[in-house]
Amino acid sequence: MINKILQSSGFKRVLIFIVIAIALYAMRSMINLILLTFIFAFLMDRLVQFIEGKIPLNRKLIVVISYASIVGLVSYGVVTYLPMIVNEITALIKQLTAFYTSKHDNVVLNYLVNRFEEVQISNYLEQGVTFILRYFTDISKVSLQVLLALLLSLFFLLEKPRLIEFTKKFKTSKVSSIYVEIEYFAKKFVGTFGKVIEAQLIIALVNCVLTTISLWLLDFPQLGGLSILVFILGLIPVAGVIISLIPLTIIAYSIGGIMKVLYIGIAIAIIHGIEAYILNPNLMSSKTNLPVFYTFIVLIFSEHFFGVWGLIIGIPVFVFMLDVLGVTGTKRDQD
Repeated sequence: MINKILQSSGFKRVLIFIVIAIALYAMRSMINLILLTFIFAFLMDRLVQFIEGKIPLNRKLIVVISYASIVGLVSYGVVTYLPMIVNEITALIKQLTAFYTSKHDNVVLNYLVNRFEEVQISNYLEQGVTFILRYFTDISKVSLQVLLALLLSLFFLLEKPRLIEFTKKFKTSKVSSIYVEIEYFAKKFVGTFGKVIEAQLIIALVNCVLTTISLWLLDFPQLGGLSILVFILGLIPVAGVIISLIPLTIIAYSIGGIMKVLYIGIAIAIIHGIEAYILNPNLMSSKTNLPVFYTFIVLIFSEHFFGVWGLIIGIPVFVFMLDVLGVTGTKRDQD
């Protein structure tokens, strides 16, 4: 009985999954490079496939042109707009700090500020500032990881057909049984994690554009810094909208009082409605439509174990786990 269990494909699949998880944990110091490489390779591969369908060019030429164009545009944007964005973010932090430290005529606001002081929110703010300073002092390491991830994803896409052909040789090797299971997990991972990340990126971009237009119409200051803030928080499913509403509400009250808060609340509600009823149904599969309670629980635990990365990859990883376990109700791959 025990031998039958040990030799079953289910037991083997679970064992290989555990080994993969342990291997990733052992390489946790390289997790940034691994995730960035996968995300860059997946997104650029989707872009190359789209261009191939529209323009009949050599694949390698499309890959090189795509990478050169994107890197060039990003470099130009960083050199041209980074100083302005840094100044706007600095002004934004000063504005939020001034709001927090000053007294207000509104009794409700004074009560909320006092409550924040009781839970020592200033300590959390100090920790956040310390984290940001430490992050930017380590910018050279981050830049190196991004550069390596871009190079690795570029080499992967340039040799993708050859890599696939070479990797398939393991299917007829002495480790074919292990290869079959790893291939199963790889297909599941790309089909769930990759597509959810892609959808999150598109949704965050659309939300950023719509929110920036709304802020511009409402005469908000520091649009560049606020746009970056909204885009980054937009990568966090569900919770990102709520978190971004806090600084936007504070700034709205500072520049226009309660009426401005009401206007920004209506604008964000409309944008969230577009996301919930138009973007999510079209970009996200029904299997990723998790209950809000599950979403927040996953975000809390993933942030605790993986830090900032956990807020972005927590939901995609959870959806991948559901797909592997067959919880999503989708048709399982035939073994």
